[in-house]
Amino acid sequence: MTISEVSKMLDLSQDTIRYYERIGLIPSIMRKSSGVRDFSEDDCKNINFIKCMRNAGMPIEVLIEYVSLVAQGESTEVARQELIIEQRKILMDKVEEMKQTIERLDYKIEFYGNRALNKKES
Repeated sequence: MTISEVSKMLDLSQDTIRYYERIGLIPSIMRKSSGVRDFSEDDCKNINFIKCMRNAGMPIEVLIEYVSLVAQGESTEVARQELIIEQRKILMDKVEEMKQTIERLDYKIEFYGNRALNKKES
C-alpha cells in the first residue's frame, strides 16, 4: 500500500506518516524497487495505534519509549503495561475535567435561558 493510500485510509497527512517514520515511531517501511514506500497491514495497524494514542494525548516521547520497549521483546511487557496504565489515568483525569467543564457550561446555558425567558415575561 502506498503512503497516499495509507494517508486516506487512516485520515493522517502523508507528512505526519513520514514524520512518524523519521523519528522511529514506525519501524522502517519496506520499499519497492522504485524506492516507493510499501506499507503492510501490520504497518497500518501500528500507525493506527499511534494515531489513537496521540488522539488520547500521549506525548511523542512516551510513544517513542513504548515503541522502543516493543522492539526489545516480551521481557518489556510489564513496562509497556505501566506506560499504558499511566496514560489511561492521565486521560481519565482529563475526561473528569471535561465533565466538570460541561456541567459549568450547562449551568450557564440554563442561567441565560432562564434570564431570556424572564425578560419575555416582563
